[in-house]
Amino acid sequence: MTRDLGTLVTLACLLEANAPKPGNVSPGRHFADSRHEQFVASAVVIGPVLGGAGSRPLGQTIRQAVERTAAWTRTNTNLGLVLLLAPLARAVTLSTPTMTATDLRAGVRAALAATTVDDARDAYAAIRIANPGGLGTAPDQDVAAEPTVTLLEAMRLAAGRDAIAREYATGYATTFELGLPALRAARTAGLGWDDAVVETGLTLMAHAPDTHIARRAGSTAALEVQSEAARVVAAGGVRTPEGRQAMDRLDTTLRDARHLRNPGATADLTGAAILAALLGGAWTETMGAEQ
Repeated sequence: MTRDLGTLVTLACLLEANAPKPGNVSPGRHFADSRHEQFVASAVVIGPVLGGAGSRPLGQTIRQAVERTAAWTRTNTNLGLVLLLAPLARAVTLSTPTMTATDLRAGVRAALAATTVDDARDAYAAIRIANPGGLGTAPDQDVAAEPTVTLLEAMRLAAGRDAIAREYATGYATTFELGLPALRAARTAGLGWDDAVVETGLTLMAHAPDTHIARRAGSTAALEVQSEAARVVAAGGVRTPEGRQAMDRLDTTLRDARHLRNPGATADLTGAAILAALLGGAWTETMGAEQ
């Protein structure tokens, strides 16, 4: 496994941003308030920050990555992604040189278990800087106030309503038990990175309602999108003409004027699966076959 962590973080973000996932920004598919090049810039600037995740507490890494992003774009391009990738980057420093996915997940759990109230304070500050849409308020440990619990404990409180928080609470169950296996299967089947990332995103979208959609458009809309994604997967997704046609229809339905049905949480989970795969050597495993 290569240890060029910052490069792998940037690469994971670029692979996620470049793949034409339904309802998300990608090359030639911009939103009114955000463009693909802003996601590219965000990927570049956070790489060095997360590359140094072993040299500072987790909360500081999260905050610095979001601050660097805010210097390059006024749009929230990567808050959820930073929150998910930072523990993975930190976990690398707690793992062995011959790290397996099991080792990486154990490292994530250890990194999260070691979080402090200061980590929560820095993460809360990062969330306020990014100012994600539809955040709302929470009855306990709201991000507008100062936290009194560790970052992991705060995430556990939010796990029922937020996919990123749920990953913290479950030791990255979705990333390691669904996203990473889906991505590996797609790559093993010979799909290029774009198609493999799209297939992974569709798999995740069909598995559970996207909490970003639920927050902005309501739980009914999130369930409808989940069902539509499941139909795309059943039609073959990127692997069949019928699946691609269904995917195009889904993409159209997700692109409302206010982007209320943007499956942003699914995109973040997809990015986490990509970084987990890259940390396991996925880039070099098939590089020769694609030349």
